[in-house]
Amino acid sequence: MAPAIVEASAAAPEERPGPYRVMIVDDSVVVRGLITRALEADPEIEVVASVGNGLQALNAAQRNKIEVVVLDIEMPVMDGMTALGKLLELDPTIKVIMASTLTKRNAEISIKALAAGAADYLAKPTATRELVGAADFQRELLGKVKGLGAVRRGGAGRVSARALRPGEATAPGPAQAPTRRPMPLRRPGAARPELLAIASSTGGPQALMTVLGGLDPRMTLPIVVTQHMPPTFTTILAEHLARQSKRPCREAADGEPILPGHIYIAPGDFHLLGENKGGRLIAKLDKGPPENFCRPAADPMLRSLAEACGGKVLVLVLTGMGQDGLSGARTLADSGGTVVAQDEATSVVWGMPGAAAQAGICAAILPVGEIPAFVQKFVLEGRI
Repeated sequence: MAPAIVEASAAAPEERPGPYRVMIVDDSVVVRGLITRALEADPEIEVVASVGNGLQALNAAQRNKIEVVVLDIEMPVMDGMTALGKLLELDPTIKVIMASTLTKRNAEISIKALAAGAADYLAKPTATRELVGAADFQRELLGKVKGLGAVRRGGAGRVSARALRPGEATAPGPAQAPTRRPMPLRRPGAARPELLAIASSTGGPQALMTVLGGLDPRMTLPIVVTQHMPPTFTTILAEHLARQSKRPCREAADGEPILPGHIYIAPGDFHLLGENKGGRLIAKLDKGPPENFCRPAADPMLRSLAEACGGKVLVLVLTGMGQDGLSGARTLADSGGTVVAQDEATSVVWGMPGAAAQAGICAAILPVGEIPAFVQKFVLEGRI
């Protein structure tokens, strides 16, 4: 398969639209009030509806133009999962962020909601007092609402080329009219890879299911994944990926060997690193500072793999907000590794893969459904 050449969009300014129009759906009036105040502190967001259950949300969506919904899971009358499908039936372009506390049940439902069309998820602090003082939660809330609002307005799953970082509270610039220019590509690394490393964020669970579920069973490279997710959620994600891929998949444990044919997920709140010990690749969990506002983050994982594995790594940068993975993927590419990015059309948000694509470090930029075939041909046959 010849590497895809993707063309970028560049700008012609037009009139800036009004604030992003948001609906909050939560059965706690206190939580609704706190989330509303956090959002409306930003002049680029307007909360146009605040309701206590899914049925009220449907009624509000019929009366108001709504771009982004922050949707609780557990509510009376109509729960969030039921409301999700009905909201998307009413308006397939609406962006829904599932908001839940960090329980195993809620994590399970959130993963299913992503597969059913939710755009993202948000872990709520477990106590109201934590919600009031949780600067990280508020930053993440603002970043996701504005990032997904920009995607909805831009169409085709993209934020501006600058791309918001997860949690960044700065909206993209004015809407841009498309201009065609070829995206630079880099030749693949000379060495056949011995490890597959994946970075993903917004839209990542769906993309991971497609990529890992589509791999040929003969492709037995070890696989390491950093997906921006909190604790508990990464546990549930690993269980879903094990079923979808039919490969052993679990959260990585500190000090364990990274084995062929296995998938290792960075646990929530830990960076996953690789370390070469006597010729064996070992997983290391690290509580170092967040990078790109994230822990786990892809950049520290990829940098460690460049040191531990040299150029014998194939990196996939999948859909996600921001540019996490860019510096680490560049380090790996410079050491002889090969980088592939998901294309704009199939990304929920073309932030992370777009940053890698625009940096000219990718050997190919592909629709998510074509990535498994690329991986297999490169790994099994040594060619693209």
